[in-house]
Amino acid sequence: MKNIIVLIGAGQIGQAIARRVSVGKHVLLADNRQENLDAAAKTLRDAGHDVGTTVLDVSSRDAVKSLAEQASRLGEVTGLIHSAGVSPSQASVDTILKVDLYGTAVVLEEFGNIIAAGGSGVVIASQSGHRLPALSAEENRLLATTPVEELLALPMLQSAQIKDTLHAYQLSKRGNVLRVMAEAVRWGKRGARINAISPGIVITPLANDELNGPRGASYRNMLEKSLVGRAGTPDEVASVAALLMGPDGGFITGSDFLMDGGVTASYWFGELAPAREV
Repeated sequence: MKNIIVLIGAGQIGQAIARRVSVGKHVLLADNRQENLDAAAKTLRDAGHDVGTTVLDVSSRDAVKSLAEQASRLGEVTGLIHSAGVSPSQASVDTILKVDLYGTAVVLEEFGNIIAAGGSGVVIASQSGHRLPALSAEENRLLATTPVEELLALPMLQSAQIKDTLHAYQLSKRGNVLRVMAEAVRWGKRGARINAISPGIVITPLANDELNGPRGASYRNMLEKSLVGRAGTPDEVASVAALLMGPDGGFITGSDFLMDGGVTASYWFGELAPAREV
């Protein structure tokens, strides 16, 4: 029986991870655009990988459930790479919450139902979730454990409570990390592991949209005042993902790995720190 790696999101980070963890396995690649699928599949196949593709709306429960069933028919699902999402410059508040928050919760639940014993997964979150001020213990619990179909109805996620698309994105990415922690408990009962990675600015088409978008100056300032003074690369994220998904990461589950070149450290304690009341 084939070992199946499911890659949701045909972007550069997801592809880089797949190259590291899918040798000798079948990659089932899902994305919402056929042209993205075709380009990513060609790149992976040209590098020697066995790839199948399917169009997916990650914000649709039925579509994600169908993807999980399709993957299960192909073989044992031993790996999940969830890298799909939209950014604050690309989408509305409602779309960000539906794709980045609800969509991730659905993926974690549906693939938690079919992941093989010994399997593992990674969810790509974001440094943005680490710059959101602390939530209450109750808010954390609600983001982590509210039944998926009730998630978007939480009072804290209603339009009157969300300032702008960046705030929606930060809440979504904080929610992703909390959801991974809660879902790790359920995945563990199947003998599987799930973790999150929170990258900073990694040079991809999505990051270029942000660098050239309305918040571009802010993003360039982040890079200049980060502790390493540069953006990251998809291959650097893939190195961490390969650890988390492989045997060397066997003692790691329910965790989040912040890798942002020190932007968050600078935001809280360095040159990027905003003026705060004493």
